[in-house]
Amino acid sequence: MIFTLKRPTSAGNLDAVPAPAALEVSPSHVKAGDGYATTYAVCGYPAEVGPAWLDPLLSYPGRADVAVHVVPIPAQIAATMLKSQRARLESTRRVDAGAGKLGDPVVNAAAADAADLADRVARGASKLFKVGVYVTVHARSLDELRTTCAGVKAAAAGVLLDLQPATFRQQQGWESTLPLGVDGLRMYRILDTAALAASFPFSSADLAAAAPGEITGTDAVLYGVNTTSAGVLMWDRWAQDNHNSVVLARSGAGKSYFVKLDVLRNLYQGVQVAVIDPEDEYRPLAEHVGGTVVQLGADGVKVNPLDLPRDDRPDTLTRRGLFLHTLVAVMLGAPPPPAERAALDRAITATYAHAGITNDPGTWRLPAPQLVDLVDTLAADGDPAAGELAARLAPWTTGNFSTLFGPTTSAPAGHLVVWSLRHLSDELRTVGTLLALDSIWAAIDAPGAGSRTRRLVVVDEAWLLMRDGEGARFLARMAKAARKRSAGLTVVTQDAADVLASDLGIAVVSNAATQVLLRQSTQAIDAVADAFGLTAGEARLLLAADRGQGLLVAGRQRVPFRSTGSAAEHAIAVTGLGEVA
Repeated sequence: MIFTLKRPTSAGNLDAVPAPAALEVSPSHVKAGDGYATTYAVCGYPAEVGPAWLDPLLSYPGRADVAVHVVPIPAQIAATMLKSQRARLESTRRVDAGAGKLGDPVVNAAAADAADLADRVARGASKLFKVGVYVTVHARSLDELRTTCAGVKAAAAGVLLDLQPATFRQQQGWESTLPLGVDGLRMYRILDTAALAASFPFSSADLAAAAPGEITGTDAVLYGVNTTSAGVLMWDRWAQDNHNSVVLARSGAGKSYFVKLDVLRNLYQGVQVAVIDPEDEYRPLAEHVGGTVVQLGADGVKVNPLDLPRDDRPDTLTRRGLFLHTLVAVMLGAPPPPAERAALDRAITATYAHAGITNDPGTWRLPAPQLVDLVDTLAADGDPAAGELAARLAPWTTGNFSTLFGPTTSAPAGHLVVWSLRHLSDELRTVGTLLALDSIWAAIDAPGAGSRTRRLVVVDEAWLLMRDGEGARFLARMAKAARKRSAGLTVVTQDAADVLASDLGIAVVSNAATQVLLRQSTQAIDAVADAFGLTAGEARLLLAADRGQGLLVAGRQRVPFRSTGSAAEHAIAVTGLGEVA
């Protein structure tokens, strides 16, 4: 689409207009080289226009060049024109009234519009412009040209635009739609500022460009290709109000593929990434970039939840005690009764004291006690509530669930750390997710960590943690606190309806400035549409989207896109045989 803004001139100079090697001109078309072209001028307009009123012409699948030539009208001339127009309309109304005729609704509406426009022009709230809109349709043959022209005219008629051919002026029309700033037709219509602004191609689903003079960062990563334009979607999550993102999609919609590409491209930017991976999907990516993989549940891999973070905060021991309350609640499936919570709190303090760890920071480097020590302390407590709680925790220390706990076997570090939960049973995955998040957050929350480097935390299949109340609260607190520590949280889930049905799930989504929606199921689309304020068209897009296609939602911006990667990236990011094919 071509826009030309000019000052009023007496005549255009077409002498210097470049031309192809051969140009044959006929009354109805021109032949430029090996192609044919016909130019139409927009002569009829709807009574009112809204945003994207030229979109049917801009998005027509055939080749059609749309040019809009704009000539500002000085305020003094505009006021005189409106005054004359109002006088003509008002005299018509008075003549009809004097003759006893009913008022013409068209004249009445035009008079009211002219009065409103004159008032806005007088107050400086609007200006008038002479606008010419021309469409040149291209084809390789005359038959194809006739067919394409019929389609373009039908698309224009659908929005009440009347296209008339530039008969015997096809050369001037063809030149008017070239990127030369020359209007050889001069078939104008008077438009005000609002109508002219709605003519510009701001309806395109591309992201808005930066304001003039604004310096943009260089941290944007490629999300994919815009499905409604010829552009690409580059997005900088670190320039938003917060650095969090949420990815919602049904199973098989390509969400893991998209997230792996996002992780890889953030690694290019020097971001440190930690991933909680329920299905061991990110291991090839970690091996490719030299990352670390921690396979919870595998032989010899243990985690001690009573380990103290390596910092000198005065409340470190208290923070660890509060986390143990959360962990026990997740292990039991629900917060314990008040009496058991009180017994647990006494046992935590006593267990650390028995290991020589007190509120004195000098003792925090001593070997930490184990979960089995905490259960033994509960069992030794004379309170029946403590004995009941010790019995409920026994499977986690001596039973089938005890394989996860023990002295911590490794302290993962590096630019990419993947916490794989594949070797954990379903009953242990929620606890494993919480333990991995605790270790990741300890590194992010360490004093001075936020000022050193950016960190990205990816929680794949977050519904595993969101289904538990205490786990969801931990994730919500992390989402709210990540920005102040130069960290971003990416929550990926296929259970959109359940996440959006809870207050904590809504809190996690609300604290994500970057929201990516891929293909949705019919059962979940209503909840997704309500939560994200989607239009009916956007909802249909998500229902019919192919694998990897979706919608970026960022504030008022909605950008449809298709995630894409190079051949090397694709080989790393694919998950199943369908994606490989």
